[in-house]
Amino acid sequence: MTQLAHLPDRAVLALSGADRVSFLNGLVSNDVAQAAPGRAVWAALLTAQGKWLADFFIFADADRLLLECEAAQAPMLRQRLQRYKLRADIALAETALRVHVAWDGTPDATGGTLLAADPRLPEAGWRLLADNALSSNASAADWDLHRLSLGLPDGSRDLEPEKTILLEAGFDELNGVSWTKGCYMGQELTARTRYRGLIKRRLLPVRGPFALPPPGTPLISQTREIGQMRSSHGTIGLATLRLDALGAPDIQAGEVAITIAPPAWAKLPEVA
Repeated sequence: MTQLAHLPDRAVLALSGADRVSFLNGLVSNDVAQAAPGRAVWAALLTAQGKWLADFFIFADADRLLLECEAAQAPMLRQRLQRYKLRADIALAETALRVHVAWDGTPDATGGTLLAADPRLPEAGWRLLADNALSSNASAADWDLHRLSLGLPDGSRDLEPEKTILLEAGFDELNGVSWTKGCYMGQELTARTRYRGLIKRRLLPVRGPFALPPPGTPLISQTREIGQMRSSHGTIGLATLRLDALGAPDIQAGEVAITIAPPAWAKLPEVA
């Protein structure tokens, strides 16, 4: 049975104007030209040094790009994009569109709804933008548990502004980076981390026998700190972990024993 949930902590910005595709393409990690009706693109905005600032899904309709982002980040994102406008023929505006997700089946696309498969993983389901809240049979908490089970990051809950490198958070495996479209802000460091193998940590799913502790809780193995908790729901969560500690024994996060549970899609070094 298809599960459908409204995500009240998401917002949608509209980018219009003749230069909207080329303008955004020069700023974000993925190929904006691939966004089309029925097809969404997942991309990130980076600092000039290649560190994460925000990520969002890009939808396209007849004359706009629609950026589905964290509601709390929407003002910052709009301000940052406006800063690079210069003479480009673009306009940014807030919308009242509601964001929904669906999984375990294909939802019905009703009038006034934009529907696209989540570009990260088939199991992630569908993203929907609607003029009004759709009838739901699941909650945002249900979706949170589903995306954690897949190892999918959730913006600033899991990534650290001006610190996280995209490949640490799986953007390569999850179709969040184009390696062929050309330059964008932060592209040099992103490419270097891929081709020189400079990644030293990864965001990975972890599990415990009890409710996991809050974000920022250190993960300790035999007195050595090997990572930190990020978001969680009950006994499953995500943590940033040192790659050289993937085989570490007896990991604790506070009072909870932790097991690392890498997803099948993650490309990780072999543990010695």
